[in-house]
Amino acid sequence: MPFGGRLPVSLSGVFRLVVNLRSSREIAQMRKAGLVVWAAHQIARPLVRPGVTTGEIDAAVETYFAGQGATPLFKGVPGKVPFPSVCCISVNDEVVHGIPGGRVLRPGDVVSIDTGCSLGGWCGDSAYTHPVGDVSADVQRLLDCTSGVLALAIELMAVRNRWSDVATEMAKYVRDHGFSVVENFVGHGIGRSMHEDPQVPNFCTPAFRRNHDFELEPGLVIAVEPMVNMGSKKVRPLDDHWTQSTIDGRPSAHFEHTVAITESGPAVLTYPPASGEEEAAVAPALGAL
Repeated sequence: MPFGGRLPVSLSGVFRLVVNLRSSREIAQMRKAGLVVWAAHQIARPLVRPGVTTGEIDAAVETYFAGQGATPLFKGVPGKVPFPSVCCISVNDEVVHGIPGGRVLRPGDVVSIDTGCSLGGWCGDSAYTHPVGDVSADVQRLLDCTSGVLALAIELMAVRNRWSDVATEMAKYVRDHGFSVVENFVGHGIGRSMHEDPQVPNFCTPAFRRNHDFELEPGLVIAVEPMVNMGSKKVRPLDDHWTQSTIDGRPSAHFEHTVAITESGPAVLTYPPASGEEEAAVAPALGAL
């Protein structure tokens, strides 16, 4: 779930960023939560088809989390109204924070599913955007660009020293593909809580580089989540107090992974399990496919 609102704009003073660095043992615990989040997406993905409601997808993920003894991160998040669901499900021009309900998916839709859980006191968070059947070539390019820029960011985390360098290249990648990076919402640190410092933008400004930049050092764990619009980068809130839509009504896409920096480089904690890794935890999800 992306951090709401822009980066702080009162940047004239010195900002002291406090980042919690995690031990290898703590990262291993976060990997367990990440595996459950990955498995929840395997429950959700085959339900993205015509005739299924967004509420049915959310209910399936909630049931899975309950069976794993995992606590959903999103349900009850404070706002003008508490967020009511375990997933944010955003369709077509909805960028983030879509509330699942009675909306029926139709051929040609694009559906972002963002979910997270806490397991043993440690959090995991990830998002994917799926086509419903066949989509236009331009929409497929949008999906490919957004998943591609997330992959690029993870690769760059192995060879860059500071987030500003990664974010600069992310924004260039998106621009070069003819799309725009959403700037109202950003990624975030993650650990014991879903939203921790630092804020993790998918673009870079001089103010961020000067006052909010952070080092990519072992123990850092962040949720990297590019949100990319086909048209304008601007968004607008809907009347439900949560859903954010593109201002021009054109489609948006959103992908996310929880990523740790280890001594050997970036480790994606919400990737599929390696051979033999926590098979018992993900077996119920795999059996449902």
